[in-house]
Amino acid sequence: MTIWTSLEPASTTVDPGSSSTVRLRLRNTGDVVDEYRFEAVGDVAPYVTVEPPSIRLFPGTTGIVELTFAPPRTPDATAGPHPYGVRILPTEHPAAGTVAEGNVTFTTFMEVRAELVPQTVKGRFRGRPKLAVDNLGNTSLTASISGGDNSDQLSYEIVPSNVQIQPGRAAFVDATLKPRQITWVGQKQERPYGLSVRRSGYEPLAVNGTYVQRSLLPLWMMTTLSLLLALTITGVVLWFTYKAPVRTLAQEKLQQTAATALPEEPPEKPAEKPTQDAAPAEEPKASDEGDGGDKEEEEEKAEEEEKVERGPLPLTSEDQPNLFVQFAQVRLVEGAGGCKLTEAHAVGKLDAATEKALKCFQQAHDSEFGDFSRLAENDGLGNLGRSTMTALLAAHWVDATSVPLKANEPNPEVPWARNVLLWGTQAEIDDGDLASMVKYTKANIDYLAKRVQLKENPTQRDTNRIKEYQGLFGAERSGLLDNTTLKKLQLGWIKAQNTAGTVTAKDWLPAPVE
Repeated sequence: MTIWTSLEPASTTVDPGSSSTVRLRLRNTGDVVDEYRFEAVGDVAPYVTVEPPSIRLFPGTTGIVELTFAPPRTPDATAGPHPYGVRILPTEHPAAGTVAEGNVTFTTFMEVRAELVPQTVKGRFRGRPKLAVDNLGNTSLTASISGGDNSDQLSYEIVPSNVQIQPGRAAFVDATLKPRQITWVGQKQERPYGLSVRRSGYEPLAVNGTYVQRSLLPLWMMTTLSLLLALTITGVVLWFTYKAPVRTLAQEKLQQTAATALPEEPPEKPAEKPTQDAAPAEEPKASDEGDGGDKEEEEEKAEEEEKVERGPLPLTSEDQPNLFVQFAQVRLVEGAGGCKLTEAHAVGKLDAATEKALKCFQQAHDSEFGDFSRLAENDGLGNLGRSTMTALLAAHWVDATSVPLKANEPNPEVPWARNVLLWGTQAEIDDGDLASMVKYTKANIDYLAKRVQLKENPTQRDTNRIKEYQGLFGAERSGLLDNTTLKKLQLGWIKAQNTAGTVTAKDWLPAPVE
């Protein structure tokens, strides 16, 4: 052994988000000049820096290096003690390397975020919002959920009422709001309410929402019933007050009797027969309206045939090989949601191997996110529809952190954002939508298969499309790809849930690329 080491102190404590320093003393006990390099090892190695990274010592001399611990304030920096080590590698005597071991403790911090989905619910007898609770701290979270409103006009059923969430995970709570009094007639009433996340030793975290209670008989229905009643009464009154006119024939009979008593007039001369030179009466011309009506019916049928949907969603094993199934295959080959396509498969064809991997992805996705994920319900198990395509595209952003899109700055995230927002917001795919989907799906395949990135400038149209998507679930229309928007995309949240969607584009389905 030609090295002597000492950590000062051997154990230390650091708050996530800040830093702490430990000194490592090193003595060259050999008889030659040597250079020593340092390398942090262990689970906390990513959070450790060594300065200087190497030192040169003469025999019998001592050097000092500083180890700086800087864990981030994220759930990854789990609270509690963590062993660590610093590997010391001599240049002259590599076999004499050693590891100085110590212990660092990350302190506990608690950070909780809660969100109502949707924030505003409507109903006559009940409302069913969902509460998403995210544990952004570095220790396990145990909390109870309760509800209340200032006027005590609602009752609450919360399942589950207690949750335990690991660091970096989320829990979903179902709430049922019931009005204590039913509104029979009148306009809808807004009733503010709040759900509270209560933790021992901390102030409750309140999340506010609005329950819009509709009347049992809406105002428009009362107006319609009133008009119908008035018309009915008016009709009855007119029926009973109306007197049909009576016509007598007495005078006509008297005239007929008097006429029979008078002497008969001499008969009139017979009318002359028409000569052969008289022009014959014109025969009525045949109407052309029948032929014209047939032509109009044929034109209407032709227009209806043009409006027939050319490519119904979702995509199934009955469809021909296409570009969108090819994208799903490339995504599943890399592994999505813990499911990986490893068996041989036909490119672009939803064959048995592809369908098996797609079912795995849908089931794993729905199991992880619970009622918030409806891939199998929306598209059908093993099919590729709008929800599943949205979730597969949004899996590109693994961490679901905000994606900055700055104007006039080419960004490789733009093709991903445009494609996933098209699938999420368009319930009817026309020629323009399909052209954009084909362009960006090819770019996404190039990135996954060849790591070739297409960069484009964000535009105001992109901002407007993000705002349109945010409006689907009642979020603030910021126009930014923030954490909440990305989570919704990863859930496969789409416009007109539980509907397959329609396609009017002429070139459906696009062929796969080589």
